[in-house]
Amino acid sequence: MSESMEIYVNTENVGKRIDTFISGNISEMTRSAVQGLIEKNKVLVNGRPVNKNYKLKSGDNITVEIPEPQIMDAIPENIPLEIVYEDNDLLVVNKPKGMVVHPAHANYNGTLVNALLYHCGESLSGINGVIRPGIVHRIDKNTSGLLIVAKNDRSHIRLAEQIKEHSFTREYEAIASGYFRETSGTIEAPIGRHKTDRKKMCVTTENSRHAVTHYTVIRQYAGYAHVKLRLETGRTHQIRVHLSYIGHAVLGDDVYGKPYKNIDGQCLHARKIGFVHPTTEEYMEFTSELPDYFRKILDKLEKTG
Repeated sequence: MSESMEIYVNTENVGKRIDTFISGNISEMTRSAVQGLIEKNKVLVNGRPVNKNYKLKSGDNITVEIPEPQIMDAIPENIPLEIVYEDNDLLVVNKPKGMVVHPAHANYNGTLVNALLYHCGESLSGINGVIRPGIVHRIDKNTSGLLIVAKNDRSHIRLAEQIKEHSFTREYEAIASGYFRETSGTIEAPIGRHKTDRKKMCVTTENSRHAVTHYTVIRQYAGYAHVKLRLETGRTHQIRVHLSYIGHAVLGDDVYGKPYKNIDGQCLHARKIGFVHPTTEEYMEFTSELPDYFRKILDKLEKTG
């Protein structure tokens, strides 16, 4: 059964957004989870539903209906994992290109979550629900590289806070199309859902979120460039959208660029990840070698100039 929680608003919290306020008072709930409850009218202020951006007033009485935990739908599968690091709080995984991170429509099996459930059992955070246990952040199916997984809610919350505060290191390498006139720079352009194709993202000022990507060209080739990218924010498809926006789509990206005959999917690799450990509070950093598919393309570009 679901449970109900009441929160009384005092003067020091007047003016705060309700989603931020509730997530700060119910430690096991993220802001996005609270927003989901608000949309379902499971959050009432003085007995009435409100919007997620409602500003609190002195004396407001908030009632939150917390749903009971759902039965896990994702099934454990004995899928090999390349685990770079693991302890009682988290693990760092090197995801291969072609693996989906969590179950979704048309991808219920063979995902990273299925593999994690087999490896970790019940030792995964539950903040993101039954389909995404342990998943603090994601990378695309056809992006390879490092991903951090939380084993408990406390670690999940502390790692998510670092991402929100932009103190979480995420560096990628990509092969991009075209010649870069500027060998380093920053792409600062808001990203939102595409108006006509809801599966795509785009640079837009409508219903968008602030997005910043820093890039450095490692080497230029004939018609292509090997690029290092650092995420300041982490929007859906951010690197792919930003590079396409400035005319340098990721090689092989058939959504924001065009396919490449010798690879399946985009040539994009999550090379480095760094964070402050949620328990020891020590900074940790991990690097993943470029995968074979990436190296082979670089070798080919090297030969052709």
